[in-house]
Amino acid sequence: MKKIYFSIVMFLFFLTSCGPGVAAATPTEELDPTSTIAPTALAPTPTTTLEPIATLAYPSEGLGPDNFPQNVDPLTGLVVRDPSLLDRRPLMIKISNLPRYVRPQWGLTLADHVYEYYTEYGTTRFIAIYLGQDASQVGPIRSARFFDENIIQAYKAVFAFGSADILVLNRLFEADFADRLVLESNWTPMFRYDPNGYNHLMVDTSALSKYISDKGIENGRQDLDGMFFQIEPPANGQPAEHVSVRFSISIYNKWDYDASFGRYLRSSDTVEDANGGKNEAYAPLTDKLTDDPVASDNVVFIEVPYQFYRREPEQIEIPFVGSGLAYAFRDGQMYKVRWQRPTQDSMVSLAYENGAPFPFKPGNTWFEVIGSTSEQSQNEQGWRFVFHIP
Repeated sequence: MKKIYFSIVMFLFFLTSCGPGVAAATPTEELDPTSTIAPTALAPTPTTTLEPIATLAYPSEGLGPDNFPQNVDPLTGLVVRDPSLLDRRPLMIKISNLPRYVRPQWGLTLADHVYEYYTEYGTTRFIAIYLGQDASQVGPIRSARFFDENIIQAYKAVFAFGSADILVLNRLFEADFADRLVLESNWTPMFRYDPNGYNHLMVDTSALSKYISDKGIENGRQDLDGMFFQIEPPANGQPAEHVSVRFSISIYNKWDYDASFGRYLRSSDTVEDANGGKNEAYAPLTDKLTDDPVASDNVVFIEVPYQFYRREPEQIEIPFVGSGLAYAFRDGQMYKVRWQRPTQDSMVSLAYENGAPFPFKPGNTWFEVIGSTSEQSQNEQGWRFVFHIP
């Protein structure tokens, strides 16, 4: 039956493919998971001006990595305005980053987590995760890659994407989460924006969640334990007000810390630079939905072993189970830690070398997924990573 279902999906959606070619310390007091905490540390709502996250009444011992109060988002450590949103699966949406005319993208500032990773031929794409708040328009939506499977399983997520290479589609639709994969059709909540122009594929996260529930697919609160949050930054960090990453001559970005509201602001490439970074040019990235600058409370560089599945056309596997080196940026400081993900169903967490959990700052997180052989350096201009595949 699964193969018949898959064949029907292929017939309906293969023509929409957009792939290339064929292509700290543990909390001292256990919290009652049925309890709530006072709503003084709320997830931000869309505004035209960024504001500091409230710090009043946040438990000094932190929250997580488990037993989160019922009104606290386990992905941000923040009280949410509508706790019912936590009683659903996370919504995972694949978003384009190149060509540059797709920027600014829609809905990035409302995501709890965003992953950026190298896909092929010098480009990156984003995986945006929504749980504690919704976004009425997210996109432009693009195609899936092998790596996405890891994030679907970690977050037990619904995944909206714009088709994929046939090898990727085979793997996704043969997995046990196949009923949570959502592609464009007359029956799904995806829609086209500017159909006579760029014709971007979009989705409303609230409609996406409702669509899954209406199909009769289990859509309740999921086990998302793993992250630990504290307001106070840990000791022994290294100054880090600026950090950049170069994925290719086409894709590079930087994060600059703004102490006035305690977050990192993202700027993205504006030109090709074939001169090893000497001619890089940047512009601040904003969210076309909210008009806010794209900012993050945590920016985490995780090193993983990129591998070529095949070189022509270029297709990449990114194993993401176990542990590896990570660089966590929060509050203008850098901490060298380790990422941990023991099983395919595990959330990503950070830990010190002795195994104690490293605290994320309450708020959103961007994960920059770089190769384990990537270069890392520091100078008067800040921290810099240069992506490499072994």
